[in-house]
Amino acid sequence: MEIKILGTGCSKCQKLTEATELAAKELGLSYNLEKVTDLEKIMSYSVMSTPALVIDGVVKVTGRVPSHEDLKKLLS
Repeated sequence: MEIKILGTGCSKCQKLTEATELAAKELGLSYNLEKVTDLEKIMSYSVMSTPALVIDGVVKVTGRVPSHEDLKKLLS
């Protein structure tokens, strides 16, 4: 599974990264996590508000940090 966190490094971006890693580990997933901070790359996903969560090339969440349970559902 390819997971990308799109954001400039703000506190919400860091929280989303930590929460996503925790949820993925709890689910026992094999994944690669990449932080994308380049604005051009972020805009290539048509994301206008960060943080954003991209799973296997599909934008799943933008502009917020989802709950732990929501993250687990998105990753399942």
